[in-house]
Amino acid sequence: MASVTLTERFTFRSDKYEYIIHWTCIGLDSGSPLVFVHGTPWSSYIWTPYVKALSLRYKIYLFDNPGFGESPGGKPLTATANTAELDASLAGQAEAFAALYKSWGFTNDRLPHVVAHDNGGLITLRANILHGCEYASLCLIDVVAVCPFGSPFFRLVAENPSVFNSIPSAVFQAMVRAYIRGTAFKPLRGSVEDRLLEPWSSGGRQGQEAFIRQMVQADQRHAEDVEGRYSEVGAKTPVKVIWGLEDRWIPVDRAEKLGKMVRAREVVLVEEAGHLIMFDQPKRLASEIAMWLMEVTM
Repeated sequence: MASVTLTERFTFRSDKYEYIIHWTCIGLDSGSPLVFVHGTPWSSYIWTPYVKALSLRYKIYLFDNPGFGESPGGKPLTATANTAELDASLAGQAEAFAALYKSWGFTNDRLPHVVAHDNGGLITLRANILHGCEYASLCLIDVVAVCPFGSPFFRLVAENPSVFNSIPSAVFQAMVRAYIRGTAFKPLRGSVEDRLLEPWSSGGRQGQEAFIRQMVQADQRHAEDVEGRYSEVGAKTPVKVIWGLEDRWIPVDRAEKLGKMVRAREVVLVEEAGHLIMFDQPKRLASEIAMWLMEVTM
């Protein structure tokens, strides 16, 4: 499954760092805008088949978050900035997404539909609540948004970064591969596993240190400080929640809880699907997304 080429570049500057976000826009110019947002440790690659199918009807925006996929981890802007502290936090990712979103120039009469997975859920919720990014609709798929979150391995790495940074590269990559395999209910194809692992390999763009850093900086407080405001999103924006019943990363009870918090119009639970529902149940997910978009654009 060949990924969509991210042909464009957007520069985002925080107080201490500069990030180059790789993105692209494809599809029907007259179609409704549709934005796909990935989480961690993924990239825009996970959306490839959906983007290609929906580009016949929608104008689609696709990107890699800073420090993920094709987007580099950033560079320091000040002498005191430490490259080991490049902002991979969920607050920082939301701020970067908001800046990219605003650069696309959406107007109130042509707001985008947004589909988000994993950390992309909290990124898009924070961007809406704290940074003024309005959406025509929001579809949240197995998202990080409700505390507590993080798999046991995720928390273990976050609490012991020096230990995991000292692990030999080959051993660490085997651990990451096993970690990726555990996200799916059905066995992933070898080519898919390789593609998901590639950015974090010794020869990849991100590497071992960046993989560990994004786990360390995924602090629960960045959900806690907006959880109480999720109802504001659903009060003005149609929201749908989709969840794999076999998600071992984020238990399925979070789906119902989140659905109530965001005043979701619909909560859909998908059988025989884990956290990577797009690979476990691609046809079912495609159908759910397509039906949702038809409903909110009619």
